[in-house]
Amino acid sequence: MIKNLHEKTVTGFGEEWNKFDQSELDEYELEALFDRYFHIFPWEQIENNATGFDMGCGSGRWAKLVAPRVFKLHCLDPSSAIEVAKKNLAGLPNCVFHKSGVGENSISEGSMDFGYSLGVLHHVPDTQLALAECVQLLKPGAPFLVYLYYAMDNKPFWFRTLWRLSDFFRRIISRLPNSLRLIVCNFIAISVYWPLARSARMLETVCLSPQNIGKWPLSEYRHLSFYTMRTDALDRFGTQLEKRFSQVEVRNMMANAGLFNIKFSEDAPFWCAVGTKRGG
Repeated sequence: MIKNLHEKTVTGFGEEWNKFDQSELDEYELEALFDRYFHIFPWEQIENNATGFDMGCGSGRWAKLVAPRVFKLHCLDPSSAIEVAKKNLAGLPNCVFHKSGVGENSISEGSMDFGYSLGVLHHVPDTQLALAECVQLLKPGAPFLVYLYYAMDNKPFWFRTLWRLSDFFRRIISRLPNSLRLIVCNFIAISVYWPLARSARMLETVCLSPQNIGKWPLSEYRHLSFYTMRTDALDRFGTQLEKRFSQVEVRNMMANAGLFNIKFSEDAPFWCAVGTKRGG
């Protein structure tokens, strides 16, 4: 069977999470980032004895805040980042670790009370298949939270043009040797992310309304640390395989995977959505 993963992308993420293991991220910022993704998650449906999974756990930063709420959490990642997760989550004995990816793990189908995969499935060759295989692990009626890179479908033409330019550079930078790729991505964080983010912060204070500040490039980083900017610059420009989807495409893929009652976050990051497995 052909594995549904891109080897160089998997290797790159292992290098990323070993470099940025999130040890320098303070708890307040971690919780703020967590809320951006999980504020639409139906925690009221999750009981204390629930068992779930984190598909593509990376450094374990989300699992760190999910695991204390549940009975057991399966953390899966095909890269060397799983070792970083083991270190970061060492104080949480209810975490079970799998060095494997979607479609090749030992979790029984229909056994999970919930699941999530954030910023992962747009980096695999067949996103629709990967999404369906995640849903297969869930019990009927269980919720699944997913975040897929958006196709700028809610942005103006000039914004999409800037993205196309950045994507041209990503295709070049992501193929550089690891050490050089890190240097270039650090430079992007310093010269692009930080100035734009801090400009948005200043404009928010002085004149721009909350409705308009979101139109400013990288405004979602205006209250975040430079450490997060460096992490995300490497994530954005250092990854070879990246796909993007419109909200309509994400909704259709989720429905085709067996989810209903689909709800999207109205705020960045886009597109973050939650759905319920059919049959419950």
